[in-house]
Amino acid sequence: MIARIWRGRAATGNADHYRRHAIERVFPALKNLPGHRGAYLLTREVPGEVEFLAVTLWDNIEAIRSFAGSNAETAVVEPEARAVLSDFDEFARHYEMAGTPGAWPAG
Repeated sequence: MIARIWRGRAATGNADHYRRHAIERVFPALKNLPGHRGAYLLTREVPGEVEFLAVTLWDNIEAIRSFAGSNAETAVVEPEARAVLSDFDEFARHYEMAGTPGAWPAG
């Protein structure tokens, strides 16, 4: 399994707009793509802004390419998101999952 990670920021006043866009529109649409296995949106408050880290889970790089295009590292940022984000990465990073939740004992 591959984790695809992307980062963006929004001014505090726009953060809820982006949060809703990701959770209500983007993540449900991803569920329909073959090879998609889940999505998480992490947030962190920084002075005057909220930073977002989107983590999506995929079976393999081919499944990611069906979403992102032939260059799997290209970020997919819809116009609605671009309108409320103050900064975002134009790329995504990919990491092979070394284990799955529940595969190691809690400390």
